[in-house]
Amino acid sequence: MKGPVIELRNVWKTYTMGAVKVNALCGLSLQVFKGEFLAVMGPSGSGKSTAMNMIGVLDIPTKGTVSLEGKNISEYGESKLAQIRGKKIGFIFQQFNLINTLSAKENVMLPMIFQGTSKAVRQKRAEELLTLVELGDRMNHKPTELSGGQQQRVAIARSLVNDPEVVLADEPTGNLDSATGQNVLDFLKKLHKEENKTIVMVTHDPGLAKRAQRVEYLMDGKITKRGG
Repeated sequence: MKGPVIELRNVWKTYTMGAVKVNALCGLSLQVFKGEFLAVMGPSGSGKSTAMNMIGVLDIPTKGTVSLEGKNISEYGESKLAQIRGKKIGFIFQQFNLINTLSAKENVMLPMIFQGTSKAVRQKRAEELLTLVELGDRMNHKPTELSGGQQQRVAIARSLVNDPEVVLADEPTGNLDSATGQNVLDFLKKLHKEENKTIVMVTHDPGLAKRAQRVEYLMDGKITKRGG
């Protein structure tokens, strides 16, 4: 493996709640290597969501550094971070985060608008990706006309439209039944194996984590052990 594409070094994230300071991350160090499938696992309150925000460039640390492709982005402004997210990272959320007034194809096309992609290219790319996730016959349906598993596959397609370096999946099967969740996980494995995507999956589920190449166990805001 080459790498790392993302690296967190001694990252702390402290939130001030009135007179109390709460450390969500306590010296977290983590590397994400190009082309790997990594699971970050931990119970509720372990700091998973905050770690995801750091890996996904959704937030900056109170202390420590976050590097993307060797560049320290810890002190970038929000405008620059948003630009990086749009080009380098694709997001898959537990809640799907689809817009109900738009069709599946329009939802998938949306991130490309912010990158200045032409309409013709947006349409072609969305159709290709929806076909990839086996929704070629449902691309004009709105989210309310799709099952939970189909909505999550739309979200997977949307995460890929700008050809990101890393796909970050936050509890991607959390709102799905076990069989549908397994199907979604199979798609993530397919993306990793056939499309050579770097996948980072944040989960509390040991069964999901076992499907990854490597597991990092998070507790009290830092890595407590590593798995193969």
